Amino acid sequence: MGCTGLFCTAAFGQQTAPAQPDGVQGVGERSKWTRLVPAAQVEKMGAQQFAQMSADARNKGALLPRDHPQVQRLDAIAKRMLPFAPRWNERARQWPWEVQVFNSPQINAFCMPGGKIGFYTGILDKLKLTDDEVGMIMGHEVAHALREHARERMAKQAGMSLGASAISSLFGLGDLGRLGVDFGANLLANKNSREDETEADVVGLDLAARAGFDPRSGVVLWQKMALAAGGSPPQWLSTHPAGENRIAEIKRRLPQVMPLYAQTRSTTADKLPPYTSNFPNIAPVSLLAGQALA
Repeated sequence: MGCTGLFCTAAFGQQTAPAQPDGVQGVGERSKWTRLVPAAQVEKMGAQQFAQMSADARNKGALLPRDHPQVQRLDAIAKRMLPFAPRWNERARQWPWEVQVFNSPQINAFCMPGGKIGFYTGILDKLKLTDDEVGMIMGHEVAHALREHARERMAKQAGMSLGASAISSLFGLGDLGRLGVDFGANLLANKNSREDETEADVVGLDLAARAGFDPRSGVVLWQKMALAAGGSPPQWLSTHPAGENRIAEIKRRLPQVMPLYAQTRSTTADKLPPYTSNFPNIAPVSLLAGQALA
């Protein structure tokens, strides 16, 4: 979107993230499946779908304008986070990043391949998200794009339908039309695997902590999600299954990412006050262990 949207891609590429501690450990290389599908084609598909979604929403009066406070808020959060994206994928340095906010009651958010970020007003308003909690969601969704989970799914779907021997020649043709219909035409409809979700949680925690968003808010976020799912599950939970195991994994990772966050506050993790939810029935979250205070 050039210099008229979130920021100039060239300027982003020139930003240098400050030196920080190591952060999360144990995240392996991206799936070898991704090598079977050209990244540029998947990113082009993401850009096309995002542009169509945005145009449709604009025509219906459901796309918040650039000067709306929520759009400006999410732009600011993205600008803090995205300088750290190339740590996980060098291609991110040249992605034309974009943030849009859709006026919809859905509790949902996403990031398409190539850096196209979308939030729905439903998730912002119904969960009363703090900036830290927005940072957790944005980090998680951006992590899916950085780790190229959609590209991996498309390759696996193509592999099951065509066989690995046919994939390279198919994608080498550069025909996005038929490919888009058969393999992932709706990049938002396909669910990520449990492994991809865990990886996005972990990488998202790292991104958010480096950008100065409290990782403990991830615990509160999923507690809010569980409360929101008391009736019919929100759309975001249909593709992002929650549960105690997920919260437990976030807590387990806190010792790796809290030093990153503490550094952005010019302090140490043991000196940070508890993270307090704006939902009265959710207990504060304490320090490294991430356990609710008694």
